[in-house]
Amino acid sequence: MKLVRYGASGQEKPGLIDSAGKLRDLSAHVSDLAGAALKSASLAKLKALSPESLPLVDGSPRIGACVGDVRNFIAVGLNFADHAAETGAPIPAEPILFNKAPNCIVGPNDDVIIPKNSKKTDWEVELAIVIGDGGSYIAEKDAMAAIAGFCVCNDVSEREFQTERGGQWAKGKGCPTFGPLGPWLVTPDEIADVQNLAMWLEVDGERVQNGSTKTMIFGAAYLVHYISQFMQLDPGDVITTGTPPGVGLGFKPPRFLKGGETVTLGIEGLGTQKQLFKPYAG
Repeated sequence: MKLVRYGASGQEKPGLIDSAGKLRDLSAHVSDLAGAALKSASLAKLKALSPESLPLVDGSPRIGACVGDVRNFIAVGLNFADHAAETGAPIPAEPILFNKAPNCIVGPNDDVIIPKNSKKTDWEVELAIVIGDGGSYIAEKDAMAAIAGFCVCNDVSEREFQTERGGQWAKGKGCPTFGPLGPWLVTPDEIADVQNLAMWLEVDGERVQNGSTKTMIFGAAYLVHYISQFMQLDPGDVITTGTPPGVGLGFKPPRFLKGGETVTLGIEGLGTQKQLFKPYAG
């Protein structure tokens, strides 16, 4: 299934994209794509529905983040071998983990606000995992069964805040609007090989990132297993898994977003995002 949340910010309704690419309303069957609604038993009930029996949604409503009420937004740093190389960092022996603030999550096509006093706002196309059944101490062989689906994430980052302001990457990762998710939550049965998906990102039409999940150092199943050794993974938690090369920090000289740029990104089978970056005007 390709699941979606649509409507005004804070008032999103659950939906489904049918085989013809049309948006269907799921409101009669689930209140939101969040929490327990993402467990395997709930998703099985949605999968059993005939898409043609669901009401068509008229017009072109705003598409919201594909998962609601996220309580834990976990990120993995330096998880692509070719990205680690462009930054000059060694290959991590274990996954590097940090958190993005859950309230930084926005829709895939919403505006992104460059923070006050930002000098180094950057882009990162990433594969995100949305947890379904979850749990603690999940075995790697059972990890895929704990996943509700996958989606596109732009792990927007302020590099000065991240690395030059006294430690802890979270400082540059959780600013408001720094977590576009979607457009779709794609269930694992729709994806032949999550470790072989093309990824790309463009700034004002220029292709700057062109990679693949096959260069991930730690794959999706291993990350779910690994993270569950340190914290409980609950339904609706999001894990964003790292970026391929081509971020602004990696250019010589580095390139950063100042405001007015349009950033477009996508992952094979998971859809595309498009954001206008705007300078802070508060």
